[in-house]
Amino acid sequence: MRSVLGRPAGVAVVAVVVVAAVVGLYWFQPWKIWQDETVREALPGTSVGAAPSGGAAASPSAAPSGPSASASPSTPAGPAKLAAGELISHEHKTSGTVRLLRLPDGSHTVRLENLDTSNGPDLRVWLTDAPVKEGRAGWHVFDDGAYVSLGKLKGNKGDQNYALPAGVDPARYSSVTIWCDRFDVSFGAAELIRA
Repeated sequence: MRSVLGRPAGVAVVAVVVVAAVVGLYWFQPWKIWQDETVREALPGTSVGAAPSGGAAASPSAAPSGPSASASPSTPAGPAKLAAGELISHEHKTSGTVRLLRLPDGSHTVRLENLDTSNGPDLRVWLTDAPVKEGRAGWHVFDDGAYVSLGKLKGNKGDQNYALPAGVDPARYSSVTIWCDRFDVSFGAAELIRA
C-alpha cells in the first residue's frame, strides 16, 4: 500500500520540477550569456554610392543655366546630430556611444555605435526623461517617468539604428537606456548632451 501512495506523489514532484525548470529556462534564458549578436547597420540618411556634388565627372554642357541654376535649394548632406552621450554600465558591463539624429527627411533616430553589452532576455532600447545615475542607484529609474520604447535590441554588439515613432518630440527626453523589460533593470545608459 505504501508504494502505491508514494508513486503518485513522486510523479507529481517530478512534474512540478520539470515545469519549474522549463519556466525558469524561459524566464532567465541563461544560454544568452554565451551568445553574442553583432549588428552592423549603416548610418541612416546617407546614400551609398551617390556621386559627390560638383565632382569632376559633371559635364559642363549638362550643368543647368539660367536664373533657376543658382536658386536651387540646398539639401542637407546627411543626418544632423542633435545630442550624444557615452553609455555607462549598470546591471551589466556596457559601453558605446549614443547619438540622437535628425535625418534629411525630418524624422529622428537613435544610433548606437560600438555597442558592447551582455545579451539577455527581452532587451529594449528606451528613450527616457530619467537622469542617468552611476551604480545601483541608476539601475531602476528609467521606468519611473516618461519613456518611449524604440524596439527590441537588435544585437548586444555593433552599430544599430532605432527610429523614433512619428509624433515623438525628442526634445522631451534626456537619456537612452538598454532596458531589460523582463526584470525591469537597466543594462547600461547614456545621458544625451545637446549639440
